[in-house]
Amino acid sequence: MTNQFSPQIPSSTWNRPIGLGWDKPYTVRYASNIDDGPWHGMPLGGFGAGCIGRSSRGDFNLWHIDGGEHIFQNFPACQFSVFESNGTSSQAYALSTQPTDDGSLKSWQWYPASTATQTTGTYHALYPRSWFVYENVFQAELTCEQFSPIWANNYQETSYPVAVFVWQAHNPTNAPITLSIMLTWQNMVGWFTNALKSPDVRVRDDGSPVYEYQPRLGESGGNYNYLDESPQHLGCFLGRVGMAEPLQEGEGSWCIVTRKHPQVEIFHHTRWNPVGTGEEVWQSFAADGSLANYIDTSPVSENEQLGAAIAVRFTLQPGETLEIPFVVSWDLPVTEFAAGVNYYRRYTDFFGKSGNHAWAIATIALEQYQTWQQQIQAWQDPILNRDDLPDWFKMALFNELYDLTSGGTLWSAATPSDPIGQFAVLECLDYRWYESLDVRLYGSFGLLQLFPELEKAVMRAFARAIPQGDDTPRVIGYYYTIGAESPIAVRKTPGATPHDLGAPNEHVWEKTNYTSYQDCNLWKDLGCDFVLQVYRDFLLTGADDVQFLRDCWDAIVETLDYVKTFDLDGDGIPENSGAPDQTFDDWRLQGVSAYCGGLWMAALAAAIAISDILLQNHQDSETKEKLLLQKSTYETWLTKSLPIYQEKLWNGKYYRLDSESGSDVVMADQLCGQFYANLLELPDIVPSDRAISALQTVYDACFLKFYDGQFGAANGVRPDGSPENPKATHPLEVWTGINFGLAAFLVQMGMKDEGFRLTQAVVAQIYNNGLQFRTPEAITAAGTFRASTYLRAMAIWAIYLVIG
Repeated sequence: MTNQFSPQIPSSTWNRPIGLGWDKPYTVRYASNIDDGPWHGMPLGGFGAGCIGRSSRGDFNLWHIDGGEHIFQNFPACQFSVFESNGTSSQAYALSTQPTDDGSLKSWQWYPASTATQTTGTYHALYPRSWFVYENVFQAELTCEQFSPIWANNYQETSYPVAVFVWQAHNPTNAPITLSIMLTWQNMVGWFTNALKSPDVRVRDDGSPVYEYQPRLGESGGNYNYLDESPQHLGCFLGRVGMAEPLQEGEGSWCIVTRKHPQVEIFHHTRWNPVGTGEEVWQSFAADGSLANYIDTSPVSENEQLGAAIAVRFTLQPGETLEIPFVVSWDLPVTEFAAGVNYYRRYTDFFGKSGNHAWAIATIALEQYQTWQQQIQAWQDPILNRDDLPDWFKMALFNELYDLTSGGTLWSAATPSDPIGQFAVLECLDYRWYESLDVRLYGSFGLLQLFPELEKAVMRAFARAIPQGDDTPRVIGYYYTIGAESPIAVRKTPGATPHDLGAPNEHVWEKTNYTSYQDCNLWKDLGCDFVLQVYRDFLLTGADDVQFLRDCWDAIVETLDYVKTFDLDGDGIPENSGAPDQTFDDWRLQGVSAYCGGLWMAALAAAIAISDILLQNHQDSETKEKLLLQKSTYETWLTKSLPIYQEKLWNGKYYRLDSESGSDVVMADQLCGQFYANLLELPDIVPSDRAISALQTVYDACFLKFYDGQFGAANGVRPDGSPENPKATHPLEVWTGINFGLAAFLVQMGMKDEGFRLTQAVVAQIYNNGLQFRTPEAITAAGTFRASTYLRAMAIWAIYLVIG
């Protein structure tokens, strides 16, 4: 017992009254896109281990347990409940404000939601930590901190499949209070896998390939629970009989566990019906905070469901405080892609691959959680304590990292060729393929700064993929959306940089270029994006990992040669074809474009710099001769390109969209190449006075004149802020990640106030309109969004990087 009650919640959290809804949350732009509504909270779980999400109304409703798959559904039996008695009266609540609507658990009392005039508490989130502070319902002061052991440069605990819940209970009254905290959980072993082992792929109305996912939710036959105990811990182990050898996806175990303490009593109930009335656990719990200590380890039949419960009861004297930890852990070691293509998860390097280690994971968490809290604080505090960064920026900086947990994340077990495993995050939930290279040009800055070895693992996967080919013929979805006949394209041309590292239903890392919305073999930015990210990852992680450059060099040479084949007129710069052939894949660019041309020149400059480093570190004459020849080639191309870019695109104020369309649109991201040149300390690709003029024009037209700057910068409008084509899609959308990238460029060029004003507008759009923890790619002025849980938004870490 202690006499201090001060749960340390930073001032820079995203917070919301418990259970308070949104008047007008933003809704999805296209009906085919995922729109789960605004009830999203911070995810819990390690990278690539699967994760669960708990919203600000207290319900566990996000289940990204199967790698790459999305389930958004409240399972009400997975819940905390609190009993309180002051000796004369008592009350008990399940701590979700969302009552069941199917008749289940009807004996339970649900926590009252906050209203506009009365709060019942506050939910706070600052990834990887979140808090529930309960107010005006219980006499005791109650706070629950939730987290998983995630902190920078930690390649072990960050992979653990575990969620820690640390309760702080304080008695502020002058009489004793008896409290009991109950954790109930449903046995879900076997649920999280696709029942369709070879799902058909179809083209959705927006041109994206999709496949059907049928999880085995509720298929609990053979599941059993038993009480597990050690001298320090007590909890319930949730398993399944008859699991196959080798283990299949979805098989393994779960655990709910707490720590013994001399001043508490721990109760348990190993078998109750989570889809019944719930009275088996609620009757005794609501009466006095106890459970029946009922044990039944027999497996349930096919049509039964199975729940487990533990409860911790204690009495607080006036002024006293007690900390009670609970842990939910899961050990589901296998991620399956196509049928029979199985990978073990990274955490199995530390716990083994049998699937029965949920208890070991949970008890290690209970022994180490306070150390983990200190590690997270030690990582976050230097940023949180900075006076030059506003709270809203610190909030978004950490919370946008949620995607590293819940973005369908994969992190495989180590192998000799990948000593910390392979890693991948989805482009988003609607475009379900991994590490889209054009998107991660912006969105990988968080991974780069915090987990540089994972970042390099991703780039090595691209380097391996560049020489590969796949001549599978495909229809291109874009033409489907515009009602035109599609050309047939091969899936992957040798030498082309792939757009992505594949999708969860095939073989990620091996079968690349999953998307078929456009023919990505024709894109003009991907090869450049690859070269720039390789050099960036070398330079910004100590500039000493020459082996990383060697691993990627052959792929750099091959892809630059490939991109150069699109320079049809020989002027030095590859031309855009008029098809959408770059990251703005609904936007037709023709001839030399500001966006792709700038990236091309920056990539050549980066390749020259890489060749210099390799020349300094290579001894044999044959290799040196090759490097000198390649360097000379890139210097020739770059020297030719630089004046052509100015001549064809500079109009005295900004760079034209392209050289052939005649458009006067101001493109927000016209100088991404110059941003990268600055970042990597390469020679300028445009004069700095012209870069500043272009940036000022972008800020004025795309941001200030686009709905008075309230949404962020549109991708492309005319100089007066008006649309060139009011029916256009991408030009009139505000892309969260592009805006953060643009803001980083503004800061880099000495326009910090403008960069922060732009960033603040976009952060407000996300966090004030129910888009938290599902940040979309695009927001429109009509209050709609597209493509939630998007990778590019982690570009906010680029702003932090350039601030220094």
